[in-house]
Amino acid sequence: MIRGGPAAGSPPPAPSVSGEAGTIALFGTSADPPTLGHRSLLEGLLLLYPQVVTWASDNPLKQHAAALRQRTALLQALVNAIGEPRLSLRQDLSSPWAIETLSRARLLWPEQPLVFVVGSDLVAQIPAWKQVEELLASCRLAIVPRSGWPLQPDALARLQALGARPQLLPLQIPATASSDLRRALARGAIRSSGRAGGLPLPEELRPLLLQHNPYDDHAP
Repeated sequence: MIRGGPAAGSPPPAPSVSGEAGTIALFGTSADPPTLGHRSLLEGLLLLYPQVVTWASDNPLKQHAAALRQRTALLQALVNAIGEPRLSLRQDLSSPWAIETLSRARLLWPEQPLVFVVGSDLVAQIPAWKQVEELLASCRLAIVPRSGWPLQPDALARLQALGARPQLLPLQIPATASSDLRRALARGAIRSSGRAGGLPLPEELRPLLLQHNPYDDHAP
């Protein structure tokens, strides 16, 4: 019996960047607002893939607290602060439907392998996505472990039955949640503290939120 390999039904680990020449990792996020976890995830993807593309999205299963244009501006500020040429924000990929995003990406990069990155909290939802079998056939699926959302074998089995061969990314992402950050920002925490310290907020987003905080219930 071979020990140390992945458990039955588990997705294989992701390859290193050296084995992924030409591959583009695609990561859409509500960015409502971006947290230190988003920054860590983007930086982690840059260690695994030669090119990373992100965008702010409208998730049809969520209610968003800020308008898409505001969330896009916050995500762009985060991308600019990371300052890596291999990371870009392509808002033209944004769609409520992943299959439309993949179609747009395929038009932009017809010859390059595409990896669609999702958090482990979304795995159980994927079988209900629009044209899911076509989606899974058009890209590789990579899963980022998210604290509090362990991968369930039955959810993975459903994906595999639909044709997916998911990869589990070897990333350690801080346990931050946009919902917790929204509640803090709604209380005016960024104004009362005078700094982003103590909040799971990337420091580079602070000037934008001081200028206009769509989450602040106490704003004049």
